[in-house]
Amino acid sequence: MIRTISGAICALGLSLSATGVFAQESSNRVAANTDWSVFVEDNPKECWSVSSPKETVNTKNGRSVAVKRGNILLFVSYRPGAEVKGEVSFTGGYPFAPGSTVSLTVGDSTFQMFTDGEWAWSASPGDDAKIITAMKRGASAVANAQSARGTKTQDTFSLLGFTAAVEEAGKRCGG
Repeated sequence: MIRTISGAICALGLSLSATGVFAQESSNRVAANTDWSVFVEDNPKECWSVSSPKETVNTKNGRSVAVKRGNILLFVSYRPGAEVKGEVSFTGGYPFAPGSTVSLTVGDSTFQMFTDGEWAWSASPGDDAKIITAMKRGASAVANAQSARGTKTQDTFSLLGFTAAVEEAGKRCGG
């Protein structure tokens, strides 16, 4: 079964400032915990914690390049109606190279996430739990990926406020 992100998350209308700080004008943001925010939708019930990167590096053929990317976000989602508790996902703001994976490194641990279009997920709920545990203990998470055009990207997310945000999202959705 392919794991999917709900339409509510995909249709958020998120915006990122030039410094990469997450901004949201939507009324469904219920908490902000330092570098992480918590959102809730009611129909169907969904809760998620989300952050944008603090640093982004784009390279091609070993050289830094300027590229246009959409929203770059790291999520942990809860959807009680679908029995989803703590699903980790990432969107890099571009279509990933077909058949590629995203490497998510937290401290000394590295996790592989499979890709589909502009999204990446861990392979299983067990992997989600391992990633969340590492993120609660870590200071940053680094996502390394490759676009369909061959650009390599490295996005660094602060984990300041992650534990409070993920626990708030889980509590609001019974996770």
